[in-house]
Parts: sequence; structure tokens; C-alpha cells
Amino acid sequence: MDKKRIIAAGGLVFNEQEELLMIFRRGFWDLPKGKLDKGETIEQCAIREVEEETGIRNITVIRFISITLHEYFDTYLDENVIKESHWFHMTVKGHQILVPQTEEDISIIKWVSKAQLPEYLNNTYPNIESVLKTFFSTQQP
Repeated sequence: MDKKRIIAAGGLVFNEQEELLMIFRRGFWDLPKGKLDKGETIEQCAIREVEEETGIRNITVIRFISITLHEYFDTYLDENVIKESHWFHMTVKGHQILVPQTEEDISIIKWVSKAQLPEYLNNTYPNIESVLKTFFSTQQP
């Protein structure tokens, strides 16, 4: 039997200092993302999830980056599923107050410089490393 596919979206959000927004959830550094709601586009989902998980507003979507897939056991559905996450490059302007969505087990939100990024990638998921590698390899100089 084929595994149920969960569609999700999220963002690599950069501020005006070109720092990346990262969240700390369940012991790992991650990027904000979440499941697609009925009736919304994948881009709307990405914006909503970033807003809900981090508290930031006035997000601008720059471009689509990639899709990642990973399998996990969904305790709500009580079955193994495949999560298909659609990733977007996003930006925000001005000072943003960061509010971790604690009901999603997010305990810390940080703006991370490119120089600091390797330290955070030592404690993240392979898919997060993959989407960041794809992003930086396709960036215009």
C-alpha cells in the first residue's frame, strides 16, 4: 500500500542583513514550514506557516527553491507518511518581533548569519541541509 502524502510548504526567510530565520524545535534547528490547508495555494501555505510559527509579518516571496521529501510516523494519522515540502525564498524588512509557536514545540527563533550557518547545520535534518545547499548554489552573485 502506498504511503499517504502530506503536502507542506515553508520558507528560507532572510532579513535586510541577509540573516536566515531558523527555529529550534524538538532538539533540532529547522526552517518554518507546515501542512497545506484546504483551499490555499502552496505559496499561501508557506507564508501562513512562517507567520504562525515565527510571528513575523509582511513577508515577500522571491522565488520557489525546491521540493524535499521525507518519511515519518504521523501520530495524528497513526501511520507512516511522506511529507512533500515546497520551499520558497522569502524576505522581510524592518525589525520583526519573533514569537515562537510553542504549541508546535518551537522554543527558539534566531536570525543566523551565513558565517554562523555551519554551526547550526551540525544539528539539523538532512532535508534542511539539502534545501540550503540548493538555495545557495542557485543564488545570483
